[in-house]
Amino acid sequence: MGHPTTPARIAAFIGLGAMGTPMAAQLARHLNGQGRATLVWNRTPGKAEAHAAEYGSVAASLEDLDSADFIFSCLPTSAEVDTCIDRLLSRLRPGTVWIDCTSGRPAAAREQAARLAAAGVGFLDAPVSGGPAGARAGTLAVMVGGDEATFARALPLLDTFGGTVLRVGPVGSGFAVKAVNNVLMGLHLLSVAEGLASLKKQGVDLAPALTVLNAGSGASFSSQNKISQQVFTRRFSPMFRLGLLAKDAGIALENVQEVQASAPLLAQAAMLLRAAQATVGGDVDHTEAVRLVEALNNVELS
Repeated sequence: MGHPTTPARIAAFIGLGAMGTPMAAQLARHLNGQGRATLVWNRTPGKAEAHAAEYGSVAASLEDLDSADFIFSCLPTSAEVDTCIDRLLSRLRPGTVWIDCTSGRPAAAREQAARLAAAGVGFLDAPVSGGPAGARAGTLAVMVGGDEATFARALPLLDTFGGTVLRVGPVGSGFAVKAVNNVLMGLHLLSVAEGLASLKKQGVDLAPALTVLNAGSGASFSSQNKISQQVFTRRFSPMFRLGLLAKDAGIALENVQEVQASAPLLAQAAMLLRAAQATVGGDVDHTEAVRLVEALNNVELS
């Protein structure tokens, strides 16, 4: 934080899911303190009304968001963002900035930015990492693609929910970094599960083995935060859907193929996450991807 402020008359937030709800809440708290409004819209109007009642935002129709200086979107895929842009494009004022926090496709970001630029509207792709807890604490990692001037204008608002907010390159770069972040998360989760499955088949006690691994060089976010809390306990709390992780891994693989990079490990992780989705379903928490490893090894990681 600690960046110079840029006055914003009104901000708007599209998409009040697990991440969008606390992110929009942080934005509303910030702007309410300045006597400014945060409009919120969700496909289910009741969610917007509940958000307004709890956090002091203003529930609005999608078309009413054309009055905002900054429009945030946080939706499942780039396709849903396209739909919202289609409905709003002819109504947006020049100088508006659209900030897409969806885990989207870099190619889609570039297409969306070009469409908006023709109407005088700026665009940033600004996906986030850190989960709902990070959004509630205002400590998300925000990776931003776009030009420097637009980034500077939006930074005070991005700072309301971000602890680390960095421009990583031109439009599309934020989505590219997020895709790599998530495929790495999936790779780490599956590799830890494979290692533990092999240990269990050797008669090793998994709980102390994991403690030792986490104190050593084999540790990762997944091993330190997901395995003991969700896998060992079998309490797979739904926070980030496996289908979305598989989608993001697929985006990472598309990007790798587009630039003809060599990334066999990322490709294997993307394939395994798709297989896990087909095996256990896309609506479960992403940590349930370990069930694929368990089935292949005929063990339970508990």
